[in-house]
Amino acid sequence: MMSGPGDLDLSKATATETARAVAAGTVSALEACDAAIARIEALDGPINAVVVRDFDRARAAAKGIDAAGKAATGKPLLGVPMTVKESNNVAGLPTTWGMPMFKDLPIAGDAVTVARLKAAGAVILGKTNVPVVLADWQAVNPIYGRTANPHDLSRTPGGSSGGSAAAVAAGMVPLELGSDIGGSIRVPAHFCGIYGHKPSHGVIPLMGHDFPGSDSVDVELAVVGPLARSAEDLAVAFDVMAGPLPGSGWKLDLPPARHATLGDYRVLVLDSHPSAATDASLRGPLNALAEALARKGAKVTRTAPGLPDLAAAHRTYMAMLIAITTRGAPDAKPIDAHAWMNLLDEQMRVTRAWRSVFREIDVVVMPPFGTAAYPHDDNPDQDSRRLLIDGVETPYGDQLAWPAVATLPHLPATAVPVAKTKAGLPVGVQIMGAPFEDRTTLAFARLLSREGLSG
Repeated sequence: MMSGPGDLDLSKATATETARAVAAGTVSALEACDAAIARIEALDGPINAVVVRDFDRARAAAKGIDAAGKAATGKPLLGVPMTVKESNNVAGLPTTWGMPMFKDLPIAGDAVTVARLKAAGAVILGKTNVPVVLADWQAVNPIYGRTANPHDLSRTPGGSSGGSAAAVAAGMVPLELGSDIGGSIRVPAHFCGIYGHKPSHGVIPLMGHDFPGSDSVDVELAVVGPLARSAEDLAVAFDVMAGPLPGSGWKLDLPPARHATLGDYRVLVLDSHPSAATDASLRGPLNALAEALARKGAKVTRTAPGLPDLAAAHRTYMAMLIAITTRGAPDAKPIDAHAWMNLLDEQMRVTRAWRSVFREIDVVVMPPFGTAAYPHDDNPDQDSRRLLIDGVETPYGDQLAWPAVATLPHLPATAVPVAKTKAGLPVGVQIMGAPFEDRTTLAFARLLSREGLSG
């Protein structure tokens, strides 16, 4: 079933549209659930995004929502069928991070985010594909195989939330839960032409998004966040998931969006990075967006006083990322505590610099990655992989530089689709905001959509 009563096309409806329809009674939660299951069964074969399916329990949850009637109304995601990235715990389903050794590891409870999504009325249909240890901008592993980009099956959907983005982009589900430490929400959103939000670090709890067998220690730089069909859905899902763990002793009190219209925004546009090449197919749409923003009355600039040294910041990010991602590896070279503290000092200097920059500007608009979606690459040695950028082969790993701009200083960044290449591949930008100003980047994304500049 692809659409429900009331002329709502469930294959295209956003999460918020679906929730409103379920609350109004024009679509039942079970109808929305069955329609999403039908889409997965019809569309996912060549894409291979939804690799863990939990349809029986999803139908039971949807029936429970319908049986509750008015008692269930008021929930912001009422009856919304969705999937979650495989690395997020769902009770009774495997969490392997793409590694066969964890295939039978029992998962007794939901991640905090999953529990909050369910409490908000979401119906979890299953889990989506990831690369091994979430360490690639592709989504392929020995357990579940490879996920393809719905726009071109010969290309990657991105990673590590590759299955997440592919499921949303293909129309299977309107909402997803991903994670991000090296662009793993923003890059797949860009490659697949959807929306994604990397929240400020610590605002959404990480508990339940743990390396299999580890003990829920929050990982420096890492976050979890939503991917969706619309900017509005990102904001709704963010509000559902954000906030402290019970007993934490703090409450969430984020500032409101800085402005209500595009014309009031001060926008810094960055189209080049000293540590990573950026293709003309990305720079062109970004600069076209800058011109459109200026026509809307926004104050657009290409530089700002006190801008941190992006190359130096990237070196700090890479040192931290390597220390984090190689923990426990047999050939890892651990750093001592003093070296780690020195990196934290450098991180704080970069964060302070950005705080100063954001006194003069409101948002930064820049690429999430230096290319559009690239062909699948089976070379196991990522250090020897190359990306073709403006006709020149460039190192694959260099592209960590664009996501790192926001990741190192813990800043929020919202990915929005803005164009397509001549080959028809999606192109997105990321909108970065000041510390803890998630509502500003999310609001700016909604304004871009409302003004016809994204989507």
